[in-house]
Amino acid sequence: MPTLPLYRFLLATLALAFAAGCTTLLEQSAPTTAGNAAWDAQLERWPPVDALLLGEQHDAAAHQQWQRHTVQWLAARQRLAALVLEMAPEGAGTDGLPPDAGAAQVRAALQWDEQAWPWDRYAPVVMAAVAAGVPVRGGNLPRSQMPQAMRDTALDTHLPPAALARQRTAIEEGHCGLVPAQRLMPMVRIQLARDARMARAVQAAHRPGRTVLLVAGFGHVQRSLGVPTWLPSDFTSKVAIAQAGQAREAIESEADYVHRTPALTPHDPCAELRERWPGPPSAP
Repeated sequence: MPTLPLYRFLLATLALAFAAGCTTLLEQSAPTTAGNAAWDAQLERWPPVDALLLGEQHDAAAHQQWQRHTVQWLAARQRLAALVLEMAPEGAGTDGLPPDAGAAQVRAALQWDEQAWPWDRYAPVVMAAVAAGVPVRGGNLPRSQMPQAMRDTALDTHLPPAALARQRTAIEEGHCGLVPAQRLMPMVRIQLARDARMARAVQAAHRPGRTVLLVAGFGHVQRSLGVPTWLPSDFTSKVAIAQAGQAREAIESEADYVHRTPALTPHDPCAELRERWPGPPSAP
């Protein structure tokens, strides 16, 4: 088990690490304003589904713009059942708030953690749903339950062995190789538990004839690893993943649609992380 300071540090850096790195491909949009037109056309072509899972790179502003556009597109057609967010804990939500609720009310209702998720980045997405009279709900595993998830060995059998190995590799690479080997599985369990909770929140928000929209990091929505693996077979869904610059082949194989946006300014988050944390602490 990681010590509490290490546990907190890893959780705080998880989003950063995956953002830098972090289902059959049908379409791929162009990284221009034409991308939304291609996306709209794809939405029109798809049959109605119970859930639409949008995967983002957390540090790509164009991805949040795409999410807001999707909220408005679905809401304008009376097709949006709810917006579920990785960025808020399960159990939090805007149910009962009026469409003209202010940002402070919405943040309080969602138990928003500004340190983990800058509000200014996601406010346009969230407030578009609120203004449309659509409930916004948290889907993430509450932080207080993460230590228990790290010890839950039952999670180890959810994915097939090959997929579990891929998830473990993703966690290791996402943390820049700084997590000791004996602590990787607890981190994998957190990822699995978070996916399970988001899937549960999506199902709870289901309304016949409408679509629940999930916004999460792209690692959480991958068809063979993430939230889709926790949804029942009769719960229909589509996966769309946004990628800044050229989409990786591994990502293309996990999505029904890849939404391309302009490449981000190159940076090395692992170098930044190693500067802050030169190496793993010795095992207790």
